[in-house]
Parts: sequence; C-alpha cells; structure tokens
Amino acid sequence: MSWQLTEQDLPDLARGAAVLGTGGGGDPYVGQLLARQAIREHGPITVLDPDELDDDTLVIPTAQMGAPTVVHEKLPRGSEPVDALRALEKHLGRAADATMPIECGGINSMIPLVVAARTRLPVVDADGMGRAFPELQMETFGVYGVPGSPMAIAGERGETTVIDTGADNKHMEWLARGVTVRLGGVAHIAEYAMTGAQVKRTAVPRTLTLALTIGRAIRQARERNADPIAALAEALSHTLYAHLRVLFRGKISDVERRTEAGFARGRATAQSFDGQHELELRFQNENLVALVDGTVRCVVPDLVCVLESEQAEPITTETLRYGQRVTVVGISTPALMRTPEALAVFGPAAFGLPYTFTPVEEAAVGTTA
Repeated sequence: MSWQLTEQDLPDLARGAAVLGTGGGGDPYVGQLLARQAIREHGPITVLDPDELDDDTLVIPTAQMGAPTVVHEKLPRGSEPVDALRALEKHLGRAADATMPIECGGINSMIPLVVAARTRLPVVDADGMGRAFPELQMETFGVYGVPGSPMAIAGERGETTVIDTGADNKHMEWLARGVTVRLGGVAHIAEYAMTGAQVKRTAVPRTLTLALTIGRAIRQARERNADPIAALAEALSHTLYAHLRVLFRGKISDVERRTEAGFARGRATAQSFDGQHELELRFQNENLVALVDGTVRCVVPDLVCVLESEQAEPITTETLRYGQRVTVVGISTPALMRTPEALAVFGPAAFGLPYTFTPVEEAAVGTTA
C-alpha cells in the first residue's frame, strides 16, 4: 500500500538509515537536509510498495557515489541526482515511472527522495543492498540478473556521462569509480534501470519503512527513558532482519583511516570497560567485520553497527574517534542476501577478507555484552 512521506518523517528515517548504513553510505544528516528542502519546495513524496508496481513500470534507481570522508566535506548542490536521471532517460529514450534507492543505508536512503520530490516521481519502498556496500556491483539487482548499465553519472558543475559495460557490473564500478575520483571524489548516479517485475524479483523489500521503524524505535525508547538498543532489537524481531546481537561494549582506543582509490578504508579498535577484551573493526566505507579477542563475531553481508552507548545514535566510519563509548551490534540480513550467489558478490571474499560467512546469530554466541 502506498503512503506519503513528509518532512516530519525525515529525522527518524535518517537515524534508521544510519544504522542500516553500517558506518557508511554517506552522511544521512546531509541527505536529510537535502530531502527537507526538496519537500518544502515541492511537497510530500509518494512511497510505493514494490508489490503495487505494474510489471512493465520503468524504475530508475538514483544515488550518490564516493568516499564518505569526501562527502562529509564536499556538500552536493542538490540537483546532481536529477541530472543523472535525466541523462539516463535520454540515453534510454524513455522516462522513468519511479525512482528507488540502490541502498537503504546512509545518505543513499535520502537521495532518491530528493529526486522524487524534485521530479514528482514516486519512490519505491525497496533497495538493492538491504544495507550499504561500497561498490556498485554489490547489488541484489545484479546478483539476480539485472545489469547495472547503462548508467549515468553527474557532477556538481553539470557534467554528465553515460557508461555502458553490458552485463559486466564490476567493470562498470571500476570505470564509474575513476570518473567519480576525477569529479572530486563524489558524484551522483542513475543505474540498474529495470521493470517493476524485476524489482519484485530482485529487490530487498520495504527498506524505507524499515529505516523509519528503526529510527522511530530508538527515538521513542529515549523519550520514555528505556533502553534504545533493546527497543531496536524488539523492532527488528518482526522484520526480515530478525536477529540483533550485542557484540561489544567499550571505548574506542584507536582509529586508522585513509582515503584511497575513492574509498575510505581503515580499522578501529576498542577496549571493553573492564579492560579484559578487545574489539577490532575493519571497514571500506562500511564496517565489514567485527572481531572480539581475535574471533569473528559478525561479517558481511550481516550488519556491523557502531552505536553511541547511551543514546544508541549510530556512528559512521568517518566520525569514529578516540574515546567514544560505544555499543557494537550485529544484525542479520534477509535470506536473499545470504545465498551462495549473493555471498559471491558481497560476502567476505569479495572484500579480500580471509573469513567464511557465518550468520551473526550463530557467530555471536558467547560475545561480551
């Protein structure tokens, strides 16, 4: 059933998207500001349930691309994702009937809302990652047969280009990353154009609703002085992301972060409050793996989320810093993200990690909480 998204929904949506972003996906606060301005100028946004799409509907997802460390400092004008959409429409010779997120985490939960408000298109309540991932081929769309190209890229000065690599989504990512670096480290894109039938077959459903549910659960728990992490676990238990495990509680002791080849890469460590245990996080834009005392407790594609200990406010990889008191949780992903086909594209080996994927509900047994 379709529904209207208003300005009042944005703070909860941004908070929930930051949780789903697993430390990456770009700053959702910046996205919230862009979406708020677009809604104020153009009115509320219609959100479509994927099951409502006609099979021949043309859906063109829109997004921001770049290193979060750059996005944090290089704010978009706001018109760039519409420029990318229009460039791809022109190349395809057909106008889009709706837009959609490619990922539900971070700023990319918001960019399609900006496009939807500015163009008066509806936005589909679904995405292709069920979280955030750093590379464009890491989409359930591509896993299940939808090519990412042709794709359009737009820069802040009105530049646009179209990349077409056929069914080779990894090569598309490589070329698009190079263009993005030369545009200053951040760009806006339109890609994975598909039919309504393909959306229903390949997308992770209702993830905008999920982000709203997460953000609202955390806020309401704070308002009644309840445990926001317990409230988050309860809210997730009724969704496709049913399992939340507390992996670690402690204080950030070190952060190593660098921006290279269009990504923010690095690691962070934390010490437990009793000084008996150590956490190591490794990230490439997003948190990829959490090790407690050297043992893997959660690894991609499951979500590793760093939350501020008292308020459960999500902390992104570009804002991790020494001394933060954190609770790190692992959250399970839906079944279509754990198939052999999906793990081949965005499981541990896809990031060069020497680990075998084990679901967080099994790997997190015996963690320090």
